[in-house]
Amino acid sequence: MKVLKVHPSDNVIVALQDLKAGTTVAYGDKNITLVTDVNAKHKYAEYDFQVGDEIIMYGVLVGKAKQPIKQGEWISIFNVQHASADFTIGQRKTDWTQPDVSRFKNRQFLGYHRADGSVGTANYWIVLPLVFCENRNLDVMKNALVDQLGYASHDKYHRQTEQLVDLYKSGKSIEEILNADIQVSNTVPAQERLFPNVDGVRFLTHDMGCGGTRQDAQALCGLLAGYITHPNVAGATILSLGCQNAQYSMLQEEINKRGGANKPVYFFEQQALGTEERLISEAIKQTFAGLVEANKVQRQPAPLSKLVIGLECGGSDGFSGISANPAIGYTSDLLVALGGTVILAEFPELCGVEQELSNRCVTEELAGKFNHLMRTYNQRAEEVGSGFYMNPSPGNIKDGLITDAIKSAGAAKKGGTSPVTDVLDYPEKVSKPGLNLLCTPGNDVESTTAEVGSGANIVLFTTGLGTPTGNPIAPVIKLSTNTPLYEKMPDIIDINTGTIIEGKETIEQAGERILEYVIEVASGRREALSVKHNQEDFIPWKRGVSL
Repeated sequence: MKVLKVHPSDNVIVALQDLKAGTTVAYGDKNITLVTDVNAKHKYAEYDFQVGDEIIMYGVLVGKAKQPIKQGEWISIFNVQHASADFTIGQRKTDWTQPDVSRFKNRQFLGYHRADGSVGTANYWIVLPLVFCENRNLDVMKNALVDQLGYASHDKYHRQTEQLVDLYKSGKSIEEILNADIQVSNTVPAQERLFPNVDGVRFLTHDMGCGGTRQDAQALCGLLAGYITHPNVAGATILSLGCQNAQYSMLQEEINKRGGANKPVYFFEQQALGTEERLISEAIKQTFAGLVEANKVQRQPAPLSKLVIGLECGGSDGFSGISANPAIGYTSDLLVALGGTVILAEFPELCGVEQELSNRCVTEELAGKFNHLMRTYNQRAEEVGSGFYMNPSPGNIKDGLITDAIKSAGAAKKGGTSPVTDVLDYPEKVSKPGLNLLCTPGNDVESTTAEVGSGANIVLFTTGLGTPTGNPIAPVIKLSTNTPLYEKMPDIIDINTGTIIEGKETIEQAGERILEYVIEVASGRREALSVKHNQEDFIPWKRGVSL
């Protein structure tokens, strides 16, 4: 199949492969001769459009023609501008067709059971600062602990540097060094961990905690509390300077909102303790004692209903809304039907599908909260000269996502078709099973950071262009929208859904395959590539404008 019409009411058609001008393409009962080249992932007009005519894709308004467009002409930023439909508090549309879950009904995963009833897919100790002034002290602790405990990162690039140094010392010229056959081995001898049941010690440095608004400090403490109380975390060490906005009392308040820590939490304040040496020495000793206790916890069977999956996309392309996103949308529906939880975030990338999601909210109150968050967020963006319409990146546009509404309509497919059981404002914690909407930016790392802070113990991350994003405490599983990307970046992409584009697999088959993979990762039997490569991205969101 060369092309695809995503929704029956669409008036644009997606090219599944590069098509040349003059090619006649048959689709349904139409034969359309292309008047321009149309690259794979891009769209062309099914009819002639006049200025102001609506462009429909995924069954929703995604743009308007800003100049006449001929049938068979490439749809681009040059002839189309962003447009999306308005939204209101509509009627509840919470009926949905649940998928067949018989294959998974009695399945379990092996996880770490916590005192509050949650179950982790990993077992980490975290060290975090209440203010950026303590980042260097975290670095010192990291240098002291990681190697000695057996958590050293892959050192193949260290060996590469050693070879370069040897060549330089031997008198080789720059040209000779650059042309030298230096071997970078992909196999690194595994270090023996002192604490085999602890997956690692993670250091969550950031640039917040003081100098911003009190609201920024409160939000930061809420996010950090989400990580401290997270089921993937066995305990935490907290460093504070003492005089910053983000005080420990504020953090404790946020921890209490989330039901308390129910795990070891050690706090050290530099201005109270005095010397840096005393601060770091005491923190290292207490952390070591905590790790001894954390190592006593072992994986035990748990129902799939204990999974909380964050849904994310980054480096999206024109196939994202056709392959990977609807595939994990089906995975989402499977998990919801099994009593589990999924989190759909990235509010700037829900522009244009607000009405559908609002109608799917189980109560009018939740619909109103969602509508308010969307309007307020967009208004704040517009007040600084931006807006949701500026969300698509140059890479998105190059690969067919030419308006925010096109990008959003495809991005929303990650949430499947189930009712919306809760709407959360950052950095609230998930408390209800089912589909949750979480207000975050579209920025990949800020959004992933927030989803995990709200309770996601695994993240499914779709990409059409490739991205190395990970998280310090939750496995981030990458899914490619197309096979060429999977073959080009096998070191960072876990799952290929380009099989859907190629007609080798249905969305439903891919969704089930993805859930099988999730179970393996959640059980510790398979390592997500983001974990293997120590991709530990952590960026708290300042509640200013970030698209």
